[in-house]
Amino acid sequence: MKRLIALLVQSVHLLAMVLCALILIGSTKLMMLRRIPTNASFWDLSHVGLGFVVALLSLLFLGKLCVHGRWRLYFPWLALQWRPIIDDIKGLAKAKIPSAGGAGLFSLIEGFTVLSLVATSATGTLWFFTQGSEAAASWRLWHHSAAHWFIGLLIVHVVCALSHLIDMVRD
Repeated sequence: MKRLIALLVQSVHLLAMVLCALILIGSTKLMMLRRIPTNASFWDLSHVGLGFVVALLSLLFLGKLCVHGRWRLYFPWLALQWRPIIDDIKGLAKAKIPSAGGAGLFSLIEGFTVLSLVATSATGTLWFFTQGSEAAASWRLWHHSAAHWFIGLLIVHVVCALSHLIDMVRD
């Protein structure tokens, strides 16, 4: 059991990435408003089912970023540690790609991306548990807003990752 948990923690990024891609691909076909329709489609049901899995993974991912004091790398604003981020921004102005890992701009972006994933998961879960009520429509709106933030940050995160690949190829 310990090996399975260790493998899950080690693979959380890959699992979240694959499941989020599936959810995002199918999200354009959803027909849910205040509740899951009685004649729910495969896309509706898979969105909800995978969403619950991603909600658990997002909490595991957040926990992984926070253990052993690593929260300072991904959430430096909580410790008021701005110097590495400012240095990375100054480096970008000189066409220098920030380093991967450690404190800095890219870690900050990853931290915000995971927080937006947690927010998207939380609002989706709250929509599910309030479906059929007046609150459901509000949670759905919050879920859409959080999902748009997540998608935007995810795009920035992917661009950062690709910039490292390009930088490695150049060297």
